[in-house]
Amino acid sequence: MKRASAADGLDLYLPVSTTRPAHALETALRAAVVDGRLPVGTRLPASRALATDLGIARSTVSEVYSRLAAEGWLESRVGAGTWIAGFPRQAQPAAAQQQSPPEYELRGGLADAGDFPRSQWSAQTRRALSEMPVSAFAYAPPEGVPELRDTLAGYLARTRGVTAGDIVIGSGFGDLLSLTCRGIRARGGKRIAVEEYGHERHRRIIAESGLDIVPIPVDAEGADLDGTKADAVFLTPAHQFPTGVPLSPERRRAAVEWANARDALILEDDYDGEFRYDRRSIGALQALAPDRVVYLGTSSKALAPAVGVAWAVTPPDLLPELLRQRSLSGVTPSGLHQQVLARFLDSHEYDRAVRRRRATFRTRRELFAQLLADRTPDLRPGGLAAGLQCLVELPDAAAEERALAAARQFGVALEGLADYRAPGGNPDRAGVVIGYGAVSSARATRALALAADALANGLSS
Repeated sequence: MKRASAADGLDLYLPVSTTRPAHALETALRAAVVDGRLPVGTRLPASRALATDLGIARSTVSEVYSRLAAEGWLESRVGAGTWIAGFPRQAQPAAAQQQSPPEYELRGGLADAGDFPRSQWSAQTRRALSEMPVSAFAYAPPEGVPELRDTLAGYLARTRGVTAGDIVIGSGFGDLLSLTCRGIRARGGKRIAVEEYGHERHRRIIAESGLDIVPIPVDAEGADLDGTKADAVFLTPAHQFPTGVPLSPERRRAAVEWANARDALILEDDYDGEFRYDRRSIGALQALAPDRVVYLGTSSKALAPAVGVAWAVTPPDLLPELLRQRSLSGVTPSGLHQQVLARFLDSHEYDRAVRRRRATFRTRRELFAQLLADRTPDLRPGGLAAGLQCLVELPDAAAEERALAAARQFGVALEGLADYRAPGGNPDRAGVVIGYGAVSSARATRALALAADALANGLSS
């Protein structure tokens, strides 16, 4: 067993009673092991040092150590110290008894961080550290560091057609979605329309801001706002998540007309807009109505969630409220990560990372389409040839459940369309979302073949 080294004088919080110190110490040590505060391999203080810290006799600590070692909790050797050995079989915590996670990750909206451009990011980190003035190591401005905001303005105009606006940097997409929704609520908004299929987590964030959620239908032309009464709408227009359809030109114009007529805002989630690989990317909806659209993007799909940087291009009249909400939240993104990302964009390493992933996602979608065709010609990937996932529609909910049950048996993590449906959404549509972004390249073929098998099982009654 690999042992973790311990610094001299390791501090431990162990509540010990003065009336029954041995019993209290034994109970406290067991609890600290079970709840993970003392991981396996942690070296404990010497009995003399712990006794001094706790104000009890050394013999009491030695007795407890000996007893726990005899039961298998600790391992001791004369002259070598005492370590946490593990859990006795009868004392395994519930977390340790859970089944192992699925072998293959094919849920939608996730990207593989294994191909993160480490050397390029490291080079730009060194560049940032050498170029940043001392003042840049203070707290970052609430709207984000100027270097990143300026560079992003050029990048988004060039790649997504985003026009001039005020850019706010966030620590992640959820951070900016929360700020925006709280800003809408603070300005008197009460209701926000959302596509009937989407991230459940996003709906939770919206609900926590105090806005009521109104689901709107999604068909082959994307979201339909006709007759919707709300103060804002949250859309994925370039590539609807998770159905994969784009918002048609007619629906785009209708969305802008709807927002103008109701003095409403459109929140545009462009989560994978740069990953279209069958033809030229669809431009951002924001360009049609910069005064009505809040454009939201993130680096998590092109690079990795750990970068922790997202952005919003907002109408000028909303900016003061967003910055007020930022001050109330007390959350500011890492200034250092912003500086590095600015240089990563400026050096075009970001463009190269997007192109690499675009090629990978295209290859995986084509592979999956062939594997599915080999097993059942009645099914095919739906939506645009774009992004990190596709939807395979099924005849009914029973077929969806059969496919998901087969996937679990095969060790594949998949989600059905029901997992993305908002309360009040259409219950008659069924399917399985195949996310080909998160699985590693070495395992992609096997994982996608198993997913195709699971879908074929879904058609069998």
